[in-house]
Parts: sequence; C-alpha cells; structure tokens
Amino acid sequence: MAIEKLSASEADAQLANLDGWAREGDEISKTYTLLSFPAALAFTSTVGHLAEAADHHPDILVQYKKVTLTLSTHEVGGLSARDFELAAQIDALPMRG
Repeated sequence: MAIEKLSASEADAQLANLDGWAREGDEISKTYTLLSFPAALAFTSTVGHLAEAADHHPDILVQYKKVTLTLSTHEVGGLSARDFELAAQIDALPMRG
C-alpha cells in the first residue's frame, strides 16, 4: 500500500485528535517529562520498540528527564497517517516514573 502525504488541513485535522503534539511544517513533535533520567531512557527504549514494529522511526532527543519526539514520513517528504498512528500509540504508553 502506497503511503500518501497529508495536506496541511488533513494534518491539522489529525493533530486535533492528539494531546500535546504540535505541527511545524512537515513534522509533529511532543516533549515528555519523566521523573528521572533512567525513566526517560526506559521510555525511549519502549518508543524504539513501537517504532521498529511499525517500521516508522521518530527523531528522539533525550535531555535528562525530557524526551522530545519528532515524527515525519521521509518517503513522502511530509506527514502521513503513519505519523499520527505512531503518535497515538506513544501517547497510549503508561508513563512510569
């Protein structure tokens, strides 16, 4: 199945279903604050497993207790449904300290 790039209005409609994610151009991002550096690393590892299973990989920035995830679909040069699906899966993760 071919991946299709979403229009700006389609991306904004999808974004409205997510909490705390922001769109800047052809990317969406969110920063999570965890209770400790080890918790941030564990969260990052879990996100990595989700991303690998989806064959869709975010950019990940770890800054002590903060983890910033940025999603975009490089194959289409912008946002696709895959970005919003993975963002929703990440948001559904239990946030353990």
